[in-house]
Formats: sequence, C-alpha cells, structure tokens
Amino acid sequence: MFFSKKDSGVHPKYFKEHTQDKPIKTAVPPKIAIIPLIQHTGAPCEPIVKVGDKVKVGTKIGDSGKFVSSPVHSSISGTVLSIDKSPHPSLGQSLSVYIENDEKNEPDPAYFKQKNIDSLNADEIRSIIRDAGIVGLGGAAFPTHVKLTPPKEKKIDTLIINGAECEPYLTCDYRLMIENSCEILKGVRIIKKVLGVEKVFIAIEKNKPRAIRLMQQFLEDVKVAELKTLYPQGSEKTMIKGILNREVPSGGLPLDIGVVVQNVGTACAVYEAVERGKPLIERVVTVSGSCVKEPANLRVKIGTPIKDLIEQCGGLTGEPAKIIVGGPMMGIAQYSDSVPVTKATTGVLVFGKNEILNNDKWQQCISCSRCTDACPVGLVPSVLSMAAEKDKFGTAQEYNVFDCFECGNCGYVCPSKRPMVQLIKYAKSQILKKQKAEAK
Repeated sequence: MFFSKKDSGVHPKYFKEHTQDKPIKTAVPPKIAIIPLIQHTGAPCEPIVKVGDKVKVGTKIGDSGKFVSSPVHSSISGTVLSIDKSPHPSLGQSLSVYIENDEKNEPDPAYFKQKNIDSLNADEIRSIIRDAGIVGLGGAAFPTHVKLTPPKEKKIDTLIINGAECEPYLTCDYRLMIENSCEILKGVRIIKKVLGVEKVFIAIEKNKPRAIRLMQQFLEDVKVAELKTLYPQGSEKTMIKGILNREVPSGGLPLDIGVVVQNVGTACAVYEAVERGKPLIERVVTVSGSCVKEPANLRVKIGTPIKDLIEQCGGLTGEPAKIIVGGPMMGIAQYSDSVPVTKATTGVLVFGKNEILNNDKWQQCISCSRCTDACPVGLVPSVLSMAAEKDKFGTAQEYNVFDCFECGNCGYVCPSKRPMVQLIKYAKSQILKKQKAEAK
C-alpha cells in the first residue's frame, strides 16, 4: 500500500543564516571548463565537436536524438582540448568536453537573440527550451521540454512552481526569488502558456517571509502557497499533497493527477532561453559548510571545478572531512574536488571531522518505527533496508522500494544510525541490474 503524508518529515537545523542574506556574486570563469555530456535524467549526449575546435559562449557541444535527453553547451569561449573521462558529481565518471578559456567571452551568434514571446506558439517555445538545454534546476535535472510535453490523454490543470528549498544550507533559490523575481514571473507565464493552465501556485516555506512578500507583490495571477517549514517539503509528492490534497499513485508521476511541478530556477532559465536566447550555461550555487571561510551564493559557469568555487570563497578554514555536492540530506559525497559544476549542482558543502557520523559500526534495527513515521511517502524504510541487507530484493519490490525518493529522513531519525538510504539505493540498483539482464 502506498500513500503520501503531507505533514510527515523532520526539522533539522537549517544553517541558512550563513548565506541567506548574501547577494548572488558572479564567480570567476574557469581556465579550463570540464563539461560532462550527461547532466540530466535520460540519455547521455554524444559530442558534436572535436579536439581543436574553437567554440564560443553558448556553442552546442553535445546532443542526443533521444526524446528524454538535453543538449549541453559551452559556458566559455575557447578551444576544445580533449574529450575524455572526468570526475562526475553523481555518476563517478562521465565523458566530458574539456575547453580551454581564451578569456574573450565571445557569444555564439546562433544564440542570444531577443524574441517576441507573444508571437511564439507552444510547440515553438518547447523547441527553444529543448535546444537551450533547460533542465530542472532543483537537483533532479529532468529535461524541461519533456515535462512540458505531457501525453495527450493526461489533462494538466495545475502548475506548481517550487520555491520551498527545504534542504539545509542551500539558499540559491531563495536569493533568486529575492533578486530575480521579475524574471521568475516571466518564466512562469511562459510555462503557463505552454501548458495552457489557469491554476498556478508558487510554493514557499514559511521560513522565507521576504520571498513570500515579494512573490505576492509581483505574481498577480499566481497564488502563493505558504508551506510549513518541514523537510522534505520541497519534494513533488509532498508539495502536491499539501497544496492540492491529491496523491501521486505508486509508480506514477505528478502528470498522472494533472499537475506539473517546476523549480523557481527552472522558471528563470526558461525566461532567459525564450526571451533572451540564452542556453543553460550557468546557474546559482550555494557554497557553504563549516570549513568554508566565506560562504556565498555564486552564479557559476557550468563546468567550473568545485575547488575553484571553494578558493573564491576564501578557501578552507581547516582540514575537510567530507565534500558534498547538493544538500546534506540528499547530496552526494565526492571523492575529488575536481568534479565540475553541472546543471544539477545546487550546492557545494564542506564539513569537518566533528560533523561527520561514522556509521561503519551501525546497529541492527530495534523496530522503533521512527523511520516509518518520518517517511513522507508512507513507506517502511526499516523493512526496505533489512531486505537490501539480506539481498531479498523481491521483498524490497513488494514494499514499493522505487517510490522512495531518497530524502534521507529515515537515516536522520534512526537511533541505530543505520545507513537506510544507502541500503535502499543498493536494492534499487540490484533490481534494475537484474531487469536489464533479463531484458537481453
């Protein structure tokens, strides 16, 4: 049985005070940009440039013929040095295009052209969004043109713009709402036109009153949904349940119940692509954590190594024990500070030894049910983790393991400090591996 719970979650310490009042600064472009050919959910891109090619800002360097994919563009002007494997923040390694910066910052004439939005129809707008490589900027990086092309049998009646930003430390979406509210509004109206919907909400947690006031001031035809401050309030299923009291079915998607959810950063990127002709070549990233000397919100060129961002924030104050890309709840620990910023990079967090839990000697489940109470989608994480531990993947499937979106609540509340999410991820990977083998 599957059900979502709108008020189920946890209240971690948020640590947003380090960066929430710091305006977005433009980061120094990298000397060598490392641009992965997969920065999105779906099929990876194939390189469409070769070593020695000259590229400009916005030049398309990778593309795919698959529908669920998204092209990638050069974020700088310069010369293609190599096309080779590089560290990747979520995949470990990926094929990437290395580009040496010529520091001329020349824009590609194929892009950066002003358009009259009123003259464009929905299909033309989708094509522009696809060609600009726009993906969801909340972290999942799902290709935006796919979300905006629901099957004809799915009647979409509601658009929700996600400004919750419930992960601790992260403030990039908050600063966008403060500094770029007009651009977000224009992007929302473009998305609204493409979907043909009238009902639009922008969802913001109550711990962001300034953003709520600004959005209420500018978004005349959009309702602001003030959400409880609760993690993971920003998850699609939790948000839809809280605002509309609708439940996404097990194994389903928001479009199955007539809803499309887009991040505030995505709305801003849609505006820039459609009205200004700007591909997705940069994004805002929060750089924070106890080991970062001067935490900041930075507008960063895609392909910038994260070590460059840390240096631009004054460097480190001590020996780092862990670097995480994303937030502390759902982010991914890195084995190298040479991993590049991708479209999905919301934050770079650096922590010291005293902040890292060593759960190498985690204990057995004591059946306290805290993980079940904290799960926002009504799963039983203790059963899922024990099934994974004993390689009983059939049991994991019976208990809807793929409905888990890996928010981390279960591990956060577990008194035995069991690595719940890691075990659930392991179960998912083994099930998919078996299904892939059987399909051959």
